[in-house]
Amino acid sequence: MKRSVEGPGIWVSCVKGKEKQTIGELTEVLDSLIPELWPGHGPDDDVNSENEGDDDNIEAQVAKEMSAMKDRKKDRLFANCPTNTNCVVFISCKPPVDPVELVVHHIKNVLKTGVTRTRYIHRLVPVSGSCVTNLPEMQALCNTLLERFFQQHPGKVFRYKIELRVRNHTTLSRQTIIQNIAQDVPSEHTVDLTNPDMFILVEVFKSVCGISIVEDYYELQKFNVMELANQEKAREANRNPGRVETKSKERNIVDSDE
Repeated sequence: MKRSVEGPGIWVSCVKGKEKQTIGELTEVLDSLIPELWPGHGPDDDVNSENEGDDDNIEAQVAKEMSAMKDRKKDRLFANCPTNTNCVVFISCKPPVDPVELVVHHIKNVLKTGVTRTRYIHRLVPVSGSCVTNLPEMQALCNTLLERFFQQHPGKVFRYKIELRVRNHTTLSRQTIIQNIAQDVPSEHTVDLTNPDMFILVEVFKSVCGISIVEDYYELQKFNVMELANQEKAREANRNPGRVETKSKERNIVDSDE
């Protein structure tokens, strides 16, 4: 049975025709971040304990390893949810993974190093929860997420903006969605379309709506990994122009020899 798009997860925009490769490379990156963010939940965290007490019974050892592989597959933290849409991938996340924390951590790594660790991914959008795209359910989900967010920032007043992306959906207009989401935000927080410090990300795909609340969205180039990598490379070029020029000449020499 095909998995539907639901629950917490990550929307991914990618190179057309490279959706399958995108799923593989992103899952590999996300798996590698789990031990650092949520120790004890990584895909290989139980390998050492499984190998303890090995004996000379090869058949028993093989059976044990096969059973462990099945358990790990069943307990995977990430799963692809087919979208049947070009350039769009959705990866669902299981607890204890927080999609916002995970994406922000990866994005900051890319900003710091200039290395994306992926070839086909353009942009990542975390969603903390999803629901059917109708106004009552969307408002209920938004209320839940807003309450959780403000509890983490007691007493702070925010300037916010609603960032809405709609794909393959025509039932509700953009204006209707934005107006109804804005009604859920407590009145002490104000709309600021130019310099917000809180962003309500709303992703509508067909009949599914995903929502998350993030900070530093503009500073992190709207979680566009390619833009962040290029930004860091440009800074590196300004800091070390001679080094960049040397690398460029080396590449030209290699190209001319080929």
